[in-house]
Amino acid sequence: MTLSVPTAAGSRSRLRISSVARQAKRHPLVAIGGGLLLILVVLALAAPLFAGDPLAMDPFQRLQQPSAALWLGTDNLGRDVFARTIFGARISLMVGLLSALFAGLLGLLIGIIAGYNRTFDNVVMRVMDGLMSIPTFLLAIALISLTGPGIGILIVAIAIPETPAVTRLVRSVVLGVRTRPYVEAALCGGARLPKVLWRHILPSTIPPLMVQSATVCASAIMTEAGLSFIGVGVPSEVASWGNMIANSRLFLAIAPMTIFAPGICLAVTVLAVNLLGDGLRDMFDPRSKRRR
Repeated sequence: MTLSVPTAAGSRSRLRISSVARQAKRHPLVAIGGGLLLILVVLALAAPLFAGDPLAMDPFQRLQQPSAALWLGTDNLGRDVFARTIFGARISLMVGLLSALFAGLLGLLIGIIAGYNRTFDNVVMRVMDGLMSIPTFLLAIALISLTGPGIGILIVAIAIPETPAVTRLVRSVVLGVRTRPYVEAALCGGARLPKVLWRHILPSTIPPLMVQSATVCASAIMTEAGLSFIGVGVPSEVASWGNMIANSRLFLAIAPMTIFAPGICLAVTVLAVNLLGDGLRDMFDPRSKRRR
């Protein structure tokens, strides 16, 4: 009896590992994108354990080349490029994930209501069309210029221009699902509309919403880097990839790692999110994988 418990537990563990391996083999894009993103998240969260202070300046160590003590060298103010790159991942990932979450929840709420309320749909969707006609970058700059720079307002400024696309996606799903026989049967059976929306409509919106959220996340990361590069994103003293590239663009020939390190990390992060989004699309819609 004492040996059967760990044996059963080990068997269940092996089954779970085997199941994960089969899913990874079946959906390689999800495995690759999710794995890269997980590594970046772990590095960002564990940054204080193996990276120094990203704000510490040493004028006597300006523009140092990579060495055993300074893995990626220093920038023009003597700050550790490796530490700033690792801590910069926190800003990019936080802005990307929270912007996607904010735009996803807001677009989900508006899209579900618009799909069922004709009057609300006519008014709100015209507003959404107007927002979509304005470039995301310019709208974010306008919102930030009214309130001043900051991470919180940056997330809102990026999420609001992304909301119309999410809203239109959710609305189209709701318009298609609301006429399904099982939805009409639930309404004819006396089920209240909120219950029908929760049990029958909302589950159908989750798969396309997850794919769209990955696209929003990648776009938000790029937008944050671009806004920080031109000086209207996060404050200049904060370690972010956009700030690092902007501050080091004049020293590319002297210290190339000051630009290459954040640039490569930015490219890998966006690639990971896009791979994850493509993998989720193939997972939820097998027909797209066959077409490819």
